[in-house]
Amino acid sequence: MNLRRAHLVWPLLLLLLVGAALAALLPPAEEQQRRLGVNRRTASDHLGGGGGAAAADGAGGGEGEAGERFTLVMQTYNRTDVLLRLLNHYQAVPRLRRIIIVWNNVGEQTPQKLWDSLGPHPVEVVFKEQSSNRMRNRLQSFPEIDTDAVLMLDDDTLVSVPDISFAFSVWKQFPDQIVGFVPRKHVVTAGLYSYGSFELQDPELGGGDRYSMVLIGAAFFHRRYLQLFQEQPEAVHALVDQTQNCDDIAMNFAVSLYLAQQRSSRPSGVFVKPVDFRNLEKEAGSGYLGMWHRPEHLLQRSYCLNRLAQIYGSMPLCFSNLMLCQFGFPSYANHKNKG
Repeated sequence: MNLRRAHLVWPLLLLLLVGAALAALLPPAEEQQRRLGVNRRTASDHLGGGGGAAAADGAGGGEGEAGERFTLVMQTYNRTDVLLRLLNHYQAVPRLRRIIIVWNNVGEQTPQKLWDSLGPHPVEVVFKEQSSNRMRNRLQSFPEIDTDAVLMLDDDTLVSVPDISFAFSVWKQFPDQIVGFVPRKHVVTAGLYSYGSFELQDPELGGGDRYSMVLIGAAFFHRRYLQLFQEQPEAVHALVDQTQNCDDIAMNFAVSLYLAQQRSSRPSGVFVKPVDFRNLEKEAGSGYLGMWHRPEHLLQRSYCLNRLAQIYGSMPLCFSNLMLCQFGFPSYANHKNKG
């Protein structure tokens, strides 16, 4: 028994000696606390101040999150019932920093009080009341936009959360382009431009399933392009106001010209094929129908293409047939894979 105890005691003594030697190498307790305190303050500084889970998730709006979150901008007119449904839906979108509602119901009260009374809500909603009902109101550089990425959505469009998350991941790979769900194209006939869907056949070149624009009514783009749009020639703004249309076409022109100045031959947009993309227009209690129902809508857009090319002195739009989707590798748009 004595031999067994000796075999147990010596290893224990050896462990105690090693532990004491290691402890002697450590700095005093005050020094450890000082170092830990510095580390905590450094982490807090990187998060933009304010501790806790909210700061760690970037909810504080610090500079480090500008590229990791996005702001949703939605312009609305006479569709308050659908708007409230959409606001509730988009509250569940990850990485969404803030929702800005461009309120074009001039002289009418916003539903801000109603919305706030039913809170709290995980994502802040800000209503921006406008003095006139103009299509291009949504393309302002609002001070509340403190993220690099802007997601612009029409007020009758419901996009699934997975589709939005996937498109945001795509935008981070193509931050200089418009990344969205609705592609369109321009077609050249006898030197004049016509507007149509991306599968429209080109009479001079043949074939369809390519696009030269991605509409901003359901798309991500960099916030710099809001200021870029404001800096476009006054004739562009006048055209948009005259037609109450075509601000999305003008934005594609502006982005294409910007990319050309950067010596890039990339198209203005990247098409992401959505899995669940719905139009809620028929569910609006007001019965208000969008401008695309107007008989002159497509004619106006063809007119805008020609007028913009005249204003800028060229046609900067270039074509692409790249299509990205959640399930599978990048592919090319064709009739067989359109839902």
